[in-house]
Amino acid sequence: MSLLALQRTFVDFLLDQPTDLPVAVSGSAGPGLAVYHNAYRAQLVACLKDSYERLWAWLGDDAFASAARHHIDRHAPTSWTLSDYGVGFAETINALYPDDPEVAEIAALDWALRRAFDGADAAPFAPARLIEIDWDDAVIHFVPTLALLPVKTNCGAIWTAIAASEDVPAARILPQPAWVRVWRVDMQPHFATIEATETDAIRLAATGESFARLCDHLAETIGMEEAVLVAGRCLSSWLQDGLIADIRQSRPLGVTAPATGDRA
Repeated sequence: MSLLALQRTFVDFLLDQPTDLPVAVSGSAGPGLAVYHNAYRAQLVACLKDSYERLWAWLGDDAFASAARHHIDRHAPTSWTLSDYGVGFAETINALYPDDPEVAEIAALDWALRRAFDGADAAPFAPARLIEIDWDDAVIHFVPTLALLPVKTNCGAIWTAIAASEDVPAARILPQPAWVRVWRVDMQPHFATIEATETDAIRLAATGESFARLCDHLAETIGMEEAVLVAGRCLSSWLQDGLIADIRQSRPLGVTAPATGDRA
């Protein structure tokens, strides 16, 4: 057997795929090989526990370990770092618990918070700079760790109670589907459950729409008076929570847009 074939056979052994290690290699080394086999799976289970702590607490040791082994059997690591191994575990959980949507949503929240922790740094916008802004042409730029998750259960309340070691509420379906925004301030990830109007505002701002156009879009949906209130409330919340990295003009101050139409 060539070295390459032997290496591939050993990997199959670690991954629990059918394999037949040569006697010259396995021989009396069975117990030693078993250590490698067990260590591989144990390391990946530990990696998932680290990334999905609240899910682990919600499911309990046995159910989490079973789900983790199910995932490991179907998804070998592909990245240079084990910090990426949690990718896709929420989808595995969703398939395993189709009748309990809060389980997959807790998993998705766990993973989004972990990714926010590992995400790129960005200093929050200083509110004192607001006096510089021409709001007719202002474009909001969010911190790079901002993410939006669709939810239909009280997964946020469950996650918070587990993290605080408080009485954990029973899972329930929300009256209306909602969204959770996840972001990081300094080195601390945060999340908040938000309504559809704020979600729409974040999405519009993230596409590069000016704040004025954002207000116009909201007005088309909820009316001008309500749109002004919602836009102001969102801007205040985003500044207070540290979601905004910068507010820039779509064109430099003092530069007017070119005229359109035929020249005389």
